[in-house]
Amino acid sequence: MDRSDPRGRPPPGRRTSPWVDTLFSALAHGAALFTLAILGAIIVTLVIGAWPSISAYGLSFLWRSEWDPVQDEYGGLVMIYGTIMTSFIALLIAVPVSFGIALFLTELSPSWLRRPLGTAIELLAAVPSIVYGMWGLLVFSPILTTFVQQPLQNAFGDVPVLGALFSGPPVGIGILSAGIILAIMIIPFIASVMRDVFEVTPPMLKESAYALGSTTWEVVSKVVLPYTKTGVVGGIMLGLGRALGETMAVTFVIGNFNQLDSLSLFEAANSIASALANEFAEADEGLHQASLIYLGLVLFFITFVVLSCSKLLLMQLQKGEGRRS
Repeated sequence: MDRSDPRGRPPPGRRTSPWVDTLFSALAHGAALFTLAILGAIIVTLVIGAWPSISAYGLSFLWRSEWDPVQDEYGGLVMIYGTIMTSFIALLIAVPVSFGIALFLTELSPSWLRRPLGTAIELLAAVPSIVYGMWGLLVFSPILTTFVQQPLQNAFGDVPVLGALFSGPPVGIGILSAGIILAIMIIPFIASVMRDVFEVTPPMLKESAYALGSTTWEVVSKVVLPYTKTGVVGGIMLGLGRALGETMAVTFVIGNFNQLDSLSLFEAANSIASALANEFAEADEGLHQASLIYLGLVLFFITFVVLSCSKLLLMQLQKGEGRRS
């Protein structure tokens, strides 16, 4: 016999005590404020640690290319350029590959293959980054030299713009190699998130589109992607965050060279994370250590800008839906 109130209120014996609700609300608010406090403490700590370098160079640190601990001259342009370029190359490769994997697993894969293939992709995310770095240096770099870099130089060496991008010795380490390794590392993260959000699309929407004669691509592009765009962008941002902050794998294959001789993708370079990993433990207190902390502050700012741009993109997409409706 149902003893609940006809108006939908729960029985008196099942009502939660008011103090429990108050405690739960206080804990939830406390957790949110604690997160903001940690974020603020990180920013304050970075600013205090980097203040000698900020006072010495100001914003010119961002476009100074000198990095000479002997002469005590520092600039972050090489590391910033290496971080942005390797992450851009990684996204350029990883996003379409991850989208194809998620599309295959949700729409095209036979049922007997879907689970083992999805599990295998997720296991790739558990491989330590140092393993990717060692594999990239010992196995992938020679393959990249023989089958990618040399053919690209032979094909585009005389082209004005592309020739500059593919100039330099094809030794298998540099910005391109680091970007490809990062792409391999972030593909499992982006593909897993995309697959999960594709699966939450109501089957009725997809079946209705198929019943109207839509192809698989039309269903994905006009039904699945608009429904799951927030999750898709979130997965891409998750992969980008991993690429921006990756340390050991990039350190193995980027070359760790603190000079920007050209804009070639084959040139050895450096990234913010790899510079911090290589130099922070041996940096002297003073301008050298402060400049490294300044690089960490710059990386924090880059991540903040990326996340802000993703939020603005989602807002524009939502406004576009409102205009279409």
